[in-house]
Amino acid sequence: MPHELDRRSFLRLPFAAAALALAAKAKAYGAQESTARGARGFRVGAKEDRYAEELLIMGGRFDLKVSTQDTGGDLLIYDTMRMQRGGPALHRHFSQDEWFYVIRGEFIVRVGEDTLRLGPGDSAFAPRMIPHVWAMVSEGPGQVLVLFQPAGSMEDFFHEMSRLGPNIPKDQEVLRRLWATHGQEMLGPPLAV
Repeated sequence: MPHELDRRSFLRLPFAAAALALAAKAKAYGAQESTARGARGFRVGAKEDRYAEELLIMGGRFDLKVSTQDTGGDLLIYDTMRMQRGGPALHRHFSQDEWFYVIRGEFIVRVGEDTLRLGPGDSAFAPRMIPHVWAMVSEGPGQVLVLFQPAGSMEDFFHEMSRLGPNIPKDQEVLRRLWATHGQEMLGPPLAV
């Protein structure tokens, strides 16, 4: 009997070690236990915002699909409708990865030294701390899903941007302060399109 008990304890050891390793890895990547996460699924319809708000920012409409509050700060997703060519300034996020998925139109995304041309069904990933910029380059309406992980204060950033008006604000110093307040750094102009 004692031999059998030792064997069971020995077999449990790898599982316990794996669980501890995963927990340590999650902590190293900034994962947090989330108690503010919702307990139910939800639906957000096409061309609708999660909270029925209208955010007109940088020449487009940003419809919130998954909120910071829904995920305890782990994830944020916007469906953006672009009505005109262009996009934001060259920037980087200190804590967020950003992912783009094109639904309609043609976009250029520059991540570091790489320039990526995207059409419907294409996606691009911009890791945190890497300078990136994107712009719609086609005529007519465009649509791109934009995802931030973790969410950080990006949702608040977009609300504050909407208060500056529907177009890209001209006062660069106001923009620099706003971006810095939300863990981002403006590094240069938007892409010329």
